[in-house]
Amino acid sequence: MIKPSGGKRRAALHAQSRRSGAIVGTSKLQMRSMRRTRIRTTGRTRLASRIMNRKTRSLRHWRIRHRLSYRNVHRSQRESPVSESRNADTHNRGLSPHAETAAELQTTAALPTAAAPYVSVIIPVMNERRTIGRVIREASRIHQHVEVIVVANGSKDGSAAIAARNGARVIEFAEPLGHDVGRSVGANAARGHVLLFIDGDMVIPTASLKPFIHAVQRDGIDVALNDYSGPTNRPIVHSVVLAKHALNAMLGRPDLNGTSMTAVPHAISRRALDRIGAEALSVPPLAHARAVQLGLHVRAVKHVNVGKLNLPRTRRERSNPLETLIVGDHLEAIEWLTQQSGARGGYKDTMRNREIVR
Repeated sequence: MIKPSGGKRRAALHAQSRRSGAIVGTSKLQMRSMRRTRIRTTGRTRLASRIMNRKTRSLRHWRIRHRLSYRNVHRSQRESPVSESRNADTHNRGLSPHAETAAELQTTAALPTAAAPYVSVIIPVMNERRTIGRVIREASRIHQHVEVIVVANGSKDGSAAIAARNGARVIEFAEPLGHDVGRSVGANAARGHVLLFIDGDMVIPTASLKPFIHAVQRDGIDVALNDYSGPTNRPIVHSVVLAKHALNAMLGRPDLNGTSMTAVPHAISRRALDRIGAEALSVPPLAHARAVQLGLHVRAVKHVNVGKLNLPRTRRERSNPLETLIVGDHLEAIEWLTQQSGARGGYKDTMRNREIVR
């Protein structure tokens, strides 16, 4: 049955109220209230449906493309190892050490010190020349033995050179890979016992970063999360915030609220990296789900309001909205969870007897 829409529906409701003897003024108020409620509920449903459908269509292609990039990079490293000093020299001469590959690897910093670092800070960067120097300086002060790894992907504004001048170890790609894949690449190259993940466009003070290191170093936490759940005291809650809460509820960790490995800063132990796998970090909600399911110690340790630090990028959001990407990542994590623990995510069916209706 095709339902009338717009003015026809209102006219039909109005005529029905007149036939039933209702007061016309009361009927209008009722219709306005019903219409507001209907707009709120159907609007959320349609938005969620539109996001899910669009993301489901593009998720597989996007994820395959970026995972292939991640694997190709490390395969090229194994097949054609190039020293960091040679890469730095090649970069200074304006050449590429792997010109034949689509995503070439260039390390523009000098060789790291002989002493192995205790903390590795991984910073994905794409055109962040205005902030990357300050970000590195803050990160360099979090521990006495620290290495800062900048994964510059698709940068054309000199961010990689600025990072190298500030003492960072730079891994550079000509094409954009995205922050999540950049974190995977940086984690694979890291040597520290504690891995801290931050972004190149957020200048977070050293004092706000140290608690994440201390949580892993002193308290034995494997995954130290930013205690930032996003705003929930609104009539319409953002779909990303809802997705984070839903995933934690399905994981049996409602205490985590909307915290997630999607948000920076967060730190993980070397044990967590070995158990989760560096490649899984390219899908942060999936890495988050694996950590919880594997029984690792996951806890939110400090609140850093990245909502205020993360400036909106209107041009990027028009062409590649992150909302659809992040919601799709959570769907992928939920799919993995159901594969591990059943269609109901490990929850019992209680008194239902589904065989009756089959």
